[in-house]
Formats: sequence, C-alpha cells, structure tokens
Amino acid sequence: MALAGGGAALADEDALTLDMTPQTARYWRFLSDRVMGGVSDGRVDFVTLDGRPAARMTGDVSTANNGGFIQFRAGLDMRGLPDAGADLAGITISARGNDQTYFIHLRTNDTRRPWHYYSAAFTVDQQWQTFTLPFSDFKHSAGLAPLTPPPDQLTSIGIVAYGRDHAADVAVSSIAFY
Repeated sequence: MALAGGGAALADEDALTLDMTPQTARYWRFLSDRVMGGVSDGRVDFVTLDGRPAARMTGDVSTANNGGFIQFRAGLDMRGLPDAGADLAGITISARGNDQTYFIHLRTNDTRRPWHYYSAAFTVDQQWQTFTLPFSDFKHSAGLAPLTPPPDQLTSIGIVAYGRDHAADVAVSSIAFY
C-alpha cells in the first residue's frame, strides 16, 4: 500500500505504517467546511513534538452556516499489499491533543458522495497514546451496506475534527494498518 502518488513505507507484508514526517507531508492536504460555505478554519503543520515527527492539526470548528469540520486527508493505494489488503483488520493511530474527541474517516470505492465515509472516534489527552481501531468499529455515515469498510477498497484516510463548535488541536505521529 502507498499514499496516493507513492511514498509510504511498508512495515511488513501484512501491515503498513504511515509516518508523519516532512517527507510525507506532500501527500496530505488540509480541508475545511469552507468548501461548502462553512466558516471553520485551521491548518496542518508537520512538526516535531517530544522528539517525534508529527502532523499537527489546529483550528476552530464552527457549525455556523451548516458547517462543522476541519480535516487533513491523504489518498490511499492498497494494490501493493497482498490481496490488496483484504485481510487487514484495522488501524492503530498514535496521537495526542487537547482532551477532545476526533475521528478517522475512511473512504472507499463505495463512498462516492462527499458526505459518505466510514468513521471511528478516538479521544486524546496531552500524552501520546496509541489507539487500536478495528474496521468493525467504523460505521458508514449513511448507514449503507457494506456497514464496515472493506480494506481492499480503501481510497483515502482523514483525521477529522467534526460536528460541534470547539478548538481543535490534535497531533498524529503515525497511522498503521494491521
């Protein structure tokens, strides 16, 4: 598997780790609800925190104007894994932040509308933690089948601050598929 356009390192033949380094920054892009008339604002920076390279997303999420999200996202290409990753079971993410709940959004070949994705939550505090999120914990935003994301169909991953007015500050040092 690789970030769309190449660049991810295969940890072993059954897993993939996406490290958040200045070298991988070019594969990630920041998005906000401003694309649909919202007023949320933020940014993602690739920094070093506590000696760890990390992607740090900061900003203000506002539900005004029917908005309510900021995110950073990268495309995925699963074809380099055995069986295109069909046997993968989930994701681990190493993160810290400001005592808030954030989300991982996964998109697949089946999530064609902008508001369709698979989502799982994780709540950070100010210490680095590793969260294990099996694909069975991810739920489809529209309740459509398949109800959980087929790993061999993944097309993008996003780290999202969503759904309520709040200050966002989340740092991610790595994401691994297992």
